[in-house]
Amino acid sequence: MNKDSKIFVAGHRGLVGRAIVERLRADGYLNIITQTHNELDLLNQSDVESFFSKVKPEYVFLAAAKVGGIGANSAYPADFIYQNMMIGFNVIHSAWLHGVKKLLNLGSSCIYPKMAPQPLKEEYLLTGPLEPTNDAYALAKISVIKLCNSFNKQYGTNFLSVMPTNLYGPGDSYDLKNSHVLPAMIRKFHEAKISGKDVVELWGDGSPYREFLYSEDLADAVIFLMNKYNASDLGEFVNIGTGVDQTIKQLADYIQKTVYADIPMRTCEVIWDSSKPNGTPKKLLDVSRLSTLGWNSRVTLEDGLNRTYHAFLNNSTEHIESK
Repeated sequence: MNKDSKIFVAGHRGLVGRAIVERLRADGYLNIITQTHNELDLLNQSDVESFFSKVKPEYVFLAAAKVGGIGANSAYPADFIYQNMMIGFNVIHSAWLHGVKKLLNLGSSCIYPKMAPQPLKEEYLLTGPLEPTNDAYALAKISVIKLCNSFNKQYGTNFLSVMPTNLYGPGDSYDLKNSHVLPAMIRKFHEAKISGKDVVELWGDGSPYREFLYSEDLADAVIFLMNKYNASDLGEFVNIGTGVDQTIKQLADYIQKTVYADIPMRTCEVIWDSSKPNGTPKKLLDVSRLSTLGWNSRVTLEDGLNRTYHAFLNNSTEHIESK
């Protein structure tokens, strides 16, 4: 990408898209194109094609998606599979139709089988059943990966796909009905702190292992890949993560220490609601392929949690309400 290239970031208001836009601007890119939902409905094929025909972006970061935690995925599977497939299909088809030079599609590590060997290698895709609590979302993401590869094979496009691990950072959603585990914990511990409550209730039993990547690290990785590599260099897709995981119980401890850092003598009792689902027992990405390409994560979980919580405090009403 040149500094004056037309770069469309789809989903610029989300956690990932926001981080990509901020990093592009910091790196001196001058022609970043964004569209709100009111300006462009990515579910509408004719609107998407009209936008690409008129604007003619040269590079596309496909970060738009309907996302949520276990509760939201279980409650709204039709919304998750339909909206994510339509967004991906519309953007990718229009990118091909209107000559986009390179597109980078952001997927999710939930695409892997529930009981796949750990750590998760790219070749484990479609080798077993998916996790039932988010299989609709996972199937949509798998379909978009396959669409990128199909266009590359048939039409010679340069559409890359990456699979990030669990993400967190400034601008995340803290809506308790729909958010992911890490921001939900931040909000619960914060509300307990300011209200003086001594107990915080969390889902599951705390035993699953999860890996977390700071959103600014992800932005660094995808811009690195967009500039340095083509789809043919990456295979079907490439994992992006830290290569380090911890249990959900350990994560709760880290977050509680972060939230209560100014009053370390006070803590909350955590009650685990084992009637709620745990999800996949372990989900750690094998990041050796990305490491070989020359990129490794830099932000530690401790540092990332501190940055994220301070961003939450500075704008505590942002992204809390349901959208």
